[in-house]
Amino acid sequence: MNGELAVHGVFVPTLLVFGIIASLCTLALMRVADRFGFYRFVTYRALVDLALYVIVFGAVAFLAPQFGFAP
Repeated sequence: MNGELAVHGVFVPTLLVFGIIASLCTLALMRVADRFGFYRFVTYRALVDLALYVIVFGAVAFLAPQFGFAP
């Protein structure tokens, strides 16, 4: 994987892009979980949100080669 992406001549770290994508996906999943009442069954919501972010970040990094982010 390349260490950075070029966006209009500015190099942006790949992990930063993955983190932004994972954050947006996690926010969407948190809203869905809140809407369906999933958090009623959870003791530590912040810990569940962190675990969800780590899982989504790993999935984004794992699926990145499918979308052309790796050589």
